[in-house]
Parts: sequence; C-alpha cells; structure tokens
Amino acid sequence: MLKTRVLAAIVLAVVGVPAVILGGIPYFLLITVFLSLAAWEYVQLFQAAGFRASPWLVVGGTAALLVLRGYFPEYAGVGLAILVLAAMGWHLVAYEDGRDQAATDFAVTLGGFLYLGWIGAYLVELRALPNGMWWFWLILPSVWVADSAAYFIGKRFGKHPLSRRLSPKKTWEGYWGGVIFGTLGGAGLALLGQQAGGLGVPWWKGAAVGLMLAILTTLGDLGESMIKRQAGVKDSSNLIPGHGGFFDRFDTWLWGGAIGYFLITWFLL
Repeated sequence: MLKTRVLAAIVLAVVGVPAVILGGIPYFLLITVFLSLAAWEYVQLFQAAGFRASPWLVVGGTAALLVLRGYFPEYAGVGLAILVLAAMGWHLVAYEDGRDQAATDFAVTLGGFLYLGWIGAYLVELRALPNGMWWFWLILPSVWVADSAAYFIGKRFGKHPLSRRLSPKKTWEGYWGGVIFGTLGGAGLALLGQQAGGLGVPWWKGAAVGLMLAILTTLGDLGESMIKRQAGVKDSSNLIPGHGGFFDRFDTWLWGGAIGYFLITWFLL
C-alpha cells in the first residue's frame, strides 16, 4: 500500500509541480480539473447517503466559481447569486415531481459548489499573489508535512483516539506530531524561500504559519470523513491508487489554501 501511495504521489507531482511553477493557465487548469473531479465525488458520496444533489450545479458551479474568482472577480458575487437561485429552482421542480427530501438536497447542492468552488478558489488566488509560486511552496508543503508526520507518527506511536466517530485511526499522538513537524516545516520552507530570494519571510513567521495550518487543516480531513461516514464508504473514489479520490486529497488543501491566503494577505504582505 505504501509503495502504491508513493508511486501515485510521484505521478501527481510530475503533473502538478510544473503547473505550479508555470502558474497562469496551466496551474488554473490543474486546480479546476482536480476540484471538478472532487465535486463529482462529492455528489456520488451524498447519493450513497440517500441525497440527490444536482451534479450539473455542483460540478459546473465549482468550475464556474473558479473561473469567476480567478479571472473575473468583479462578477464572482453575481455568479454565486445565480448559482444559489438556480439551485433553489432546480430542487423546487424536484419537490414538485415527488422528491420529498428536495429541501435537504438543495442544501447539499449549495454545500458542494460553495465548499469546493468558493473555498477552493483560494488555491487559485494564493498562486496569483505577488511571488505566488513561493507562497504556494510555503503554504501547501507545510500542510503536506503535517499530514505525513501525523500519519506516520500516529501509525507508530498512536494510542489515544483523536475522534472516535469521525476517524477512529487518527490519534492525538499523530495530531501533535503533525503540529510539531508542520511548524518545523513552515520554518524550514521560509528559510528556503529566503535563500532562494523568493520570499522575505523570517523563519519564525514561517513557523507561525506552519503552526496555524497544522492545527486547523486537520478539520478539513475530519470534515470529509464526516461525509464519508454518513455515506458509509471508505474513500471518495478509487481514481488515485493508494490515496482514494481527489476529494480525499483536497480535504486539507481546501483549508490550507483559504487559511494560508488570509494569513499572507493580512499579516505577511
């Protein structure tokens, strides 16, 4: 299993790293494709739980919000309003056709394009910041370091469950290990950015960013686990061997992108 996970991660890196470096259209297309696939998995998860979110509005709305936030921000609010109203209209028709749970379906549809489209758009805006490539390499790898450390430390030393219902295999030992290594990772990445001349962020600010991300992004993982538990499935799909689906991979990215963007724009720029 570990070998499969590593090989899949290498393949994703071969595709993803050049797109991150290039930025612009290649990076935007990468994020849009990945989040659109995650949106499709989201719809499938809720269908397994007995809900009928609109796949067209969840997947299409996610992609539309990414386009608007990335290239036409002045129209993003209008686009979001249209999507919300369209979702209400769609599920009103469904109720009239006999779907008694249409009101709940409406909420699930909203949750899909808001969470994956509106929140996911911060990954695009993060890369679009001045020195955006360097900011990306500070924020997302800090999340990955924390995730990986939590996994391996929890697997080796974990004894006390972090969340018995949401994710029984996660432990407090793994969580705090992830916090420690995420903090160290943020400090190290800030130093690397300084040495390369890409960022002027001192190591202690990088450590603070890593600490905040490590503490909070676990909630993204647990949030996706909540959806999967309700649906009664282990992974969002099997599209990424050894990792599950794209929603499984983006659960902490979504939180990392949004939190990282605000930390940078409020405190570091």
